[in-house]
Amino acid sequence: MRDFSRRGVIGLVGGVPVFPLAGRAQQSAMPVIGYVGSESRVSEAFRVNPIRQGLQEGGYVEGKNTAIEYRFADGQFDRLPALATDLVRRQVNVIVVGGTQAALAAKAATSTIPIVFNIGGDPVQLGLVLSLNHPGGNLTGVTTLNQEVIAKRLELLHAAVPSALGVALLVNPASPSQTESTLKDAEVAARRLGLQLHILRASDEREFDALFADLEQTGARALMIGPDPYFSFESEQLATLSIRYRVPAISPYQEFAAAGGMMSYGTNVTYMNRRVGLYVSRILKGEKPVDLPVEQAAKLQMVINLKTAKMLGVDVPLGLSAAADEVIE
Repeated sequence: MRDFSRRGVIGLVGGVPVFPLAGRAQQSAMPVIGYVGSESRVSEAFRVNPIRQGLQEGGYVEGKNTAIEYRFADGQFDRLPALATDLVRRQVNVIVVGGTQAALAAKAATSTIPIVFNIGGDPVQLGLVLSLNHPGGNLTGVTTLNQEVIAKRLELLHAAVPSALGVALLVNPASPSQTESTLKDAEVAARRLGLQLHILRASDEREFDALFADLEQTGARALMIGPDPYFSFESEQLATLSIRYRVPAISPYQEFAAAGGMMSYGTNVTYMNRRVGLYVSRILKGEKPVDLPVEQAAKLQMVINLKTAKMLGVDVPLGLSAAADEVIE
C-alpha cells in the first residue's frame, strides 16, 4: 500500500487522496489532470492503466511531468456531479471521464476546462458534442461503439445457439441512460429475430449468483451481457457463472471470452483508452477539444471460446468460427 503521509495528503474525496494543487505548482508547475470514474478505483483500472500508457506515448508520465487527481463514485452515480465540480474548483488542466454518466456530470460542471471522454454510446445523441467531426465545445474523446452494435451482438448469439428462442439481457440499472438505450436496441433486434427477451438487472456482483440460478425459470437459454463498465470489470465472475450454470453467453468485452465466457463482440477497450491518453497529451500541448474530432472505434473484434462452447454442448457453426478474429480452443 502506498504511503500517502509523505505526500501532503489533506483529505479524501471519493475515497481517494486529495493533494493541494498549490504545493504541486510550487514544486514543478506540472499540469494536473482530473479523472472522474463512475465505478471504484479497482473497477476503473481497465480504463486508467491504458490512459496512462497513452499519456506516456504523448510524452507525459504521472508523477514526473504531470499529476492526476482521481475521483471515483464507487457506483453511486449521484455523487458524480460533486466529484466533477470539485475538480473544476481545483482548476485542473484537463478532465478525463470514464463512462456516460461521468461525461454528463463533467459537461454540466464546466464549459471551459477541456474534457476527454470514452463512452460506448453516441455522444451526439447524448448531447455531449454537436457532431463527431466538429465537437463544437470543450468536450471530445472516443466512442467504442459497444452500444451501437447491440443488435449485431444478439444476432451472433442467435447464430451460435439458434435453438435458444428465449434470451436474457443483463443490464445495469445504475446506468439509466445506457440501460434505456440498450433495452430499446435489444428489443427491436429480438422482435426481428423472433426471440423472446428476458431482462435481468444487476448493479452489484452479489446479485449475479441469484440471477444465474433463476435464469432457467425465465425460459431463457442464452445470455447477452449489456455494455457497461461494471460488467467489463466483472468479466471473470460473469464468465465463471455462465459456465457453472451452463449458459451460452456473449459480452461486449474480450476479457469475458478470455476468462472462459463463450463469446465476445466489441471494440478493443485497451486500445481506445490509450487513444484517450493521447488526446489528453495533445490538449496539454495546446490543442483544443473543438479541433479534435471524436474518434470512433476502427475495428470490432469477435472472440469465440470453442472450448467453452463444447463444454456447454453448443455446436458453433463453422462459418461463424471462421469469421472470428480469435478462436480459443
